[in-house]
Amino acid sequence: MILTETIRFKTNGDCDVVNITHHVEAQLATSNLKNGIVTVFVTGSTAGVTTIEYEPGLVADIKEAFERIAPKGIPYAHNETWGDGNGYSHIRASLLGASLIIPLENFKMVLGTWQQIVLIDFDNRPRKRDVVVQVTGE
Repeated sequence: MILTETIRFKTNGDCDVVNITHHVEAQLATSNLKNGIVTVFVTGSTAGVTTIEYEPGLVADIKEAFERIAPKGIPYAHNETWGDGNGYSHIRASLLGASLIIPLENFKMVLGTWQQIVLIDFDNRPRKRDVVVQVTGE
């Protein structure tokens, strides 16, 4: 069986890190699937999903790391093409990735003790983000 749901989040942009674990768990709870996989996918080209230990220090570290990897204040050809000033956000999102696959076992996602699912919005303005949760299993 395959079940697909979309969850909408309001984000602040500017490397906003949002813990979405409980939202994904809530979608999973309605599936009544015992074993399988959970796919989490964010639509759009300036956001990504991953897992982290969601705590203030690491959230700050992630923001700083992405600023070092793809800084805001340098020229990007994308900005010259579109004039929207968010070339860095596209680079960051492509490096992180738009999807995540998590095993499902005995009705629960197999996550480590300190592992949470996060949505990171890299864009240069607040956005409404759609996250697709697809559960495949039995």
